[in-house]
Amino acid sequence: MILVIILEILIGALVGWLAGKLMKSKNKRFWINCLVGIVGSFLGGWIGGLLGIGGGILGFVMSIVGTCLLIVILRLILGKKF
Repeated sequence: MILVIILEILIGALVGWLAGKLMKSKNKRFWINCLVGIVGSFLGGWIGGLLGIGGGILGFVMSIVGTCLLIVILRLILGKKF
C-alpha cells in the first residue's frame, strides 16, 4: 500500500515535469510541479475512465493530458504566471 502511494507520487512528479516542459510553464519550483502532476494525473485518470481508456502507456498519456489541462486551467485562473 505504501509502495503504491510512493510510486504514484513519483509518477506524478515525472508527469508534472513533462507537462511543464510541454506547456512551457514558467513555474520552476519542483514541489509545485509535483503537486500539479499528481492532481493532473488524477484528473487524466478520471477523464480516461469516462472515455474507457486506462492502464499501461495509455494511462500514462492520459496523466500527461490531465496535467496539461490542469496547467491551462491554472493559467486561466492565475494568468500567465503559471
